[in-house]
Formats: sequence, structure tokens, C-alpha cells
Amino acid sequence: MPTEILMPALSPTMEEGTLAKWLVKEGDTVSSGDLLAEIETDKATMEFEAVDEGTIGKILIPEGSEGVKVNTAIAVLLEDGESADDIGTTPAAAPAAAPAAAASNEVAAPAASEAPAPAPAAPAKADGGRIFASPLARRIAAQKGLDLAQITGSGPHGRIVKADVESATAAPAAAAPAPAAAATPAAAAPAGPSADAVAKMYEGRDYEEIKLDGMRKTIAARLSEAKQTIPHFYLRRDIKLDALLKFRSQLNKQLEGRGVKLSVNDFIIKAVANALQQVPECNAVWAGDRVLQLKPSDVAVAVAIEGGLFTPVLQDADTKSLSALSTEMKDLAGRARERKLAPHEYQGGTFAVSNLGMFGIDNFDAIVNPPHAGILAVGTGLKKPVVGEDGELTVATVMSVTMSVDHRVIDGALGAQLLQAIVENLENPMVMLA
Repeated sequence: MPTEILMPALSPTMEEGTLAKWLVKEGDTVSSGDLLAEIETDKATMEFEAVDEGTIGKILIPEGSEGVKVNTAIAVLLEDGESADDIGTTPAAAPAAAPAAAASNEVAAPAASEAPAPAPAAPAKADGGRIFASPLARRIAAQKGLDLAQITGSGPHGRIVKADVESATAAPAAAAPAPAAAATPAAAAPAGPSADAVAKMYEGRDYEEIKLDGMRKTIAARLSEAKQTIPHFYLRRDIKLDALLKFRSQLNKQLEGRGVKLSVNDFIIKAVANALQQVPECNAVWAGDRVLQLKPSDVAVAVAIEGGLFTPVLQDADTKSLSALSTEMKDLAGRARERKLAPHEYQGGTFAVSNLGMFGIDNFDAIVNPPHAGILAVGTGLKKPVVGEDGELTVATVMSVTMSVDHRVIDGALGAQLLQAIVENLENPMVMLA
């Protein structure tokens, strides 16, 4: 029986994507691991690999189609002995939209008498998480009476493939949990005016309508949720940079032969990473009903790209040298601008840095990116009059920073300790190398 190739979930948060390009055509023979298509998520363009072998019998979703939901059938795979004539027997062919409709993102509503029966829901784990398995693996599991929730997948992103179910032994499926009593629905958050209502306000005015891409939709949704659900509070400090700038200049002269040039941002990343080790209670994330306190310092850094931003994560930043952090950050930022980062390179981390100083911004308040516990907003360094330790008025280069904090994870005094550690690291940069 022909099997469906489903739109994959290429990241834990992916709900839909764009089928950018097919790398195979109907009639091609594929094996496990062969590249099938390029798929654009909200953050990157990624290659999709085959998990089973067979022949591409029919492509259901044409390349360029946007908003393709995860687990939607995008093609049909034929096994040995099957032909294109068998495709009509698989449920994959029924819901496929006509190519013209898919290309234009227009879906005609079927007549009531022709409405297809709803597809069976994908299996779920006992904790409510979705199980990712190939269609062939699901069919074999059903024939053998296997519970997919008890099988560990060896395919991409933990996907269960044919080999996993063939080597598994039958076990009784876990009983479905009793349905919980319906909770009292929470009051809906007030919605803004509709798109039509906004457009009507500007009737007669000349404007261009810009369609939202996946990244902009995700940014809008995640940051709206963050601002509404995270109890932010803000801590502000001024940091004297003169010692750091002098030390940076000396290091850069010594590193010229290696082609390394340290930026002020490299020192800031290192200062945050070390501070998270000095105040380990702040090296944590909010996990719904608990707090996860991490051992390593994984620092995310906001990188502006055309149409949005990425926050690539520098893992184990506390253990890396300034030159190693600088080289890694340049590589991540470059690939971020080309949208070539893999999900594991921009997911995770406990704390973030957002630096707008290069744009001349004195100071600003950043929004915490969940599940992070905080984010450091960095302004530009300015020459300002300051009172020295001897009480004399002098001039120093001063940088203003604002730390936005999730109060569910970090309380005020603890946040103040973290910010104090960051300030001390930056004002005494040689300490960071000890």
C-alpha cells in the first residue's frame, strides 16, 4: 500500500512551513537518508531527508507552497511492486489540493456531501507530546500491536522509522488517561482591531500592503506572549569602559597575526557568561511548573537580519577564550544573516544579550525571550563627566545597560547580584581571563 510522506516538524516549535523546493521528481527512487526537499521554517531553510526507501509516486504539494501544516501529506512513496495506479487506494491522495490552489494559497471549501472524513490523529505520548513516526513505521506497529509511545526513534529528530518497529517487541498499550474535568475557561485577552478595520481607517491613503512571512509571524506571536505572560522587571547600571577599551586595544595588537579582532560585544558575552557562574541561581529558565537551573553558561546573542532577528546561542561560553567566542560569534552571525543556522544553534540558552550601541542608542528595555530568565540591553559608550574615587571630577567612557528579568525565576536582590557581577567583570576585564 502506498505510504504518505508528511510535512516534517524540523524544530520543536514548528507548526507549518514553506515547501521551498523539491529535490526529487515523480518516478525517482529514493533510499533512507536521501534528500527530498528544501523546507523553510520560521527561522531557516533546511533539507528534508527520506526515512524509508521506495519510489516517489506522486508529489501532492508543489514547491513554493506556503503555510503547509506539519503532518500534511506532501508526497506519496511507493514500495516494490506498487505502481502509480495504486495511489488512489491511499488516503494521501484524497486531501491533496489542486496545484493551482496550493500555489495561490487558495483552498476551496468542499460541498458538505463531498467532505472527506477527518484523518486519524497522530499518536501522542502519555505526557501529551506528539510522536513522530514514518507512515511505514506506523503501519508495521499497528500490524504488530506495538505502542509507538514505548519506542525510541533513531531517525532525524527522534523520528521512529521502519527499523525501530521491526526490532521492537509487542507490549500492551498504556491505558488512556481519564479525561480531566473541564477547566473554567480563562477570559480571552483583548484583541486588537481586525485587519479590515485597520485598512478601513486608511482608505484613500497611499500605502503598500506587506505580507507577513513565517519569521515575522513568529516574532509577533512569541514577543506578544512574552510581554503578556512574563512578569518583567528592570535593573539599570552605568559601566565605565575605559579599562576595557585599553585592554581590548592591547589584545587586538597581539592578535593581529592570528586575524582575530575582539569587539566590545565579545567582552560583554564573556562577562555575562562568567557572571552566570558567579551567581548560579540566575543561570536558569522557566519551565512552566518548575525552574531548570543549568550548569554551563549558554548565552544567546540577538543578531539583526533582514526581516527579523535570530538569537544564536554560544554554548559553554564561560569556558571559552575571548578569541574563541569572537570567532564563533562571527560565524554564527554570518550564517544567521543567510538563514543557514540549524535549530540547535539558535534554541536554548538561559540568558541573552542585545546590543544596539553600534546604532548610537543610549539605552533601551529589551523583552525577555522565553524560556530565558533575562536579557541584557546594551547601549553605546559615551564620554561623560564622572566623579572619580578621589572625589575629583573627570571624564570617562560610560555605557548604559538595562537588564530585563523574569520575576518568576529571579527576584530583585538576586538580579542585582547578577548585574553587579557583570559590571565588575567589564570594569576589571583582566579578571575574566583568570
